[in-house]
Amino acid sequence: MSITFYYAPNTSASRVHWVLEELGIPYDKVKLDLRAGEQHKPEFLAINPNAKVPALVVDGTPMFESLAIIIYLGDRFGVEKGLWPRVGSGEHAEALAWSVWGSVTLGGTIFRLFYNTSEWFPAESRNAPQAETARKEFEAQLGILDQRLRGREYLVGDHFTLVDAANAAAIAWALSFIKVDTTRLPDLSAWLERSTQRPANQAVHAG
Repeated sequence: MSITFYYAPNTSASRVHWVLEELGIPYDKVKLDLRAGEQHKPEFLAINPNAKVPALVVDGTPMFESLAIIIYLGDRFGVEKGLWPRVGSGEHAEALAWSVWGSVTLGGTIFRLFYNTSEWFPAESRNAPQAETARKEFEAQLGILDQRLRGREYLVGDHFTLVDAANAAAIAWALSFIKVDTTRLPDLSAWLERSTQRPANQAVHAG
């Protein structure tokens, strides 16, 4: 088996990186300098024509989109390691629902807020009312997660899974630039701390 992981730090590739570390499977890393435009080189566009990270090549087959990669890795390697529910089980259905929710609903809100507040984008393209609306939606969505975690330690089942990695990575990144008082969300705060302090995630950010 051959796996090559294409990434850049502090992007959605970080959650795939975390998942790979959790699974403990062998893989090679290729770091791209996005500011230098390495994602636009022909050899990378042959892997991901969207010119974005992450990308994964498994035994010669390329993949892109972080959620697709996480679900694939979960189905192929995570079940036997207890990090992903068995396909066809009720917990697998929940895993898909919360993973997609984290990428589409929550992720869409996070990126709307990012696009309308970050200096990565021209001032004239930012929209303050849209940013404020997204901020309110983000806080409401954190409340949904807090409610889900009431009386439980992890999002699906009774132990940590890749669903937690996918969502915790996105929220931790968002909270680095969105100032939210999470003390009123004790279950979410405790879950986020438990998840992000795992050795696999610490290894991603140490390297």
